[in-house]
Amino acid sequence: MTPSAERPPPRPPGPATPSWTPPRSSSRSSSWSSSWTSAGTPLRIALIASARHPIRDPFAGGLEAHTWTLSKALRARGHEVTIFAGPGSDPGLGVVEMPFRPPRISEAACRDTSMVAAHWLAEHHAYLQLMLDLSRAPARYDIVHNNSLHYLPVAMAAVLSVPVVTTLHTPPTPWLESAIQAPPYCPMRFSAVSDHTAAAWRHVVPAATVVRNGIDTERWHPGPGGEELVWSGRIVPEKGAHFAIEAARLAGRGLRLAGPVGDTEYFEACIRPRLDRTITYAGHLSQPELCELVGSSAAAVVSPCWDEPYGLVIAEALACGTPVCGFARGALPEIVTDDCARLVEPGDRTALAAAVEPTTALSRADARRHAEEFCSMEVMTRSYERFYRSVSA
Repeated sequence: MTPSAERPPPRPPGPATPSWTPPRSSSRSSSWSSSWTSAGTPLRIALIASARHPIRDPFAGGLEAHTWTLSKALRARGHEVTIFAGPGSDPGLGVVEMPFRPPRISEAACRDTSMVAAHWLAEHHAYLQLMLDLSRAPARYDIVHNNSLHYLPVAMAAVLSVPVVTTLHTPPTPWLESAIQAPPYCPMRFSAVSDHTAAAWRHVVPAATVVRNGIDTERWHPGPGGEELVWSGRIVPEKGAHFAIEAARLAGRGLRLAGPVGDTEYFEACIRPRLDRTITYAGHLSQPELCELVGSSAAAVVSPCWDEPYGLVIAEALACGTPVCGFARGALPEIVTDDCARLVEPGDRTALAAAVEPTTALSRADARRHAEEFCSMEVMTRSYERFYRSVSA
């Protein structure tokens, strides 16, 4: 891949008749407890997270950070939250780890031509076992929230006797579309992390409720700013760190990059050769370290090469008082305003460089204010509470 190459998101299949409709009254819904639908009543929530990546700081990505924040916020508001997630998660979350009982696959089965990658099979087994276990404990939870990207919680939602909701965090994927369309009636309610993401899924989920991601604005506190730019996120081609490097050089600014290397080949070919005294890589930082880095920067560069479903790094930067300079792609235009960001045509590194100086002149107080009013954990959590309570209506 050349430094300027873009990796487009998966294209959804052609038009199809949606098999999903908002859940109707049914024998199952009539058995749900009515007591928890009243405002203020604590809920017992099963939160299904990633089986592959632990929910702990430093986070593997925005999804894991979102799960950690949401679980903490729900508990702070009095709800009982049980998280099902990958091994090695934050002990303070009280996570029930997956996989519970890894499958023992025989040598003969491993030699079969249908054998898939070991990690894929492990994830499949973990979610399969989890959904079956949840079906055997119908009174344990009031609601099951699938906050993972896996298809089985969607495909098997009908085996549970409590409402199940799924948050759409990504562009359409074939496995999840298949799971939604498999039954004649999908008993699932969906939320989406942005208007853009809801629109992307509309051909199979015509009525997703938009609940935007939020961050803890106390943990992500304002910083003093500085002279250098910052780019943070997973270092993979679709996040476009190479564009940020090129724009920083054209603008005559230093740039500090931070985040986990998700694609070693991309990092070695497109990022490492460009590192020098002014373009540096700070590593995979913990939340406090990243907050300090972002808060001490003049502006945050957000340069995706795909249609970003939300962009948690934007909320984090704004909470630190750091204005955003980026591509007007995916959900970015709906998250920021002219008071806290400057967006340019996607893929235009020259325009991105030209937008750096106007961005650094924006008010850090306005950036922080927008985060508090639009991107906060409190706003997100209240929206999820309303969404949870609506599923029995």
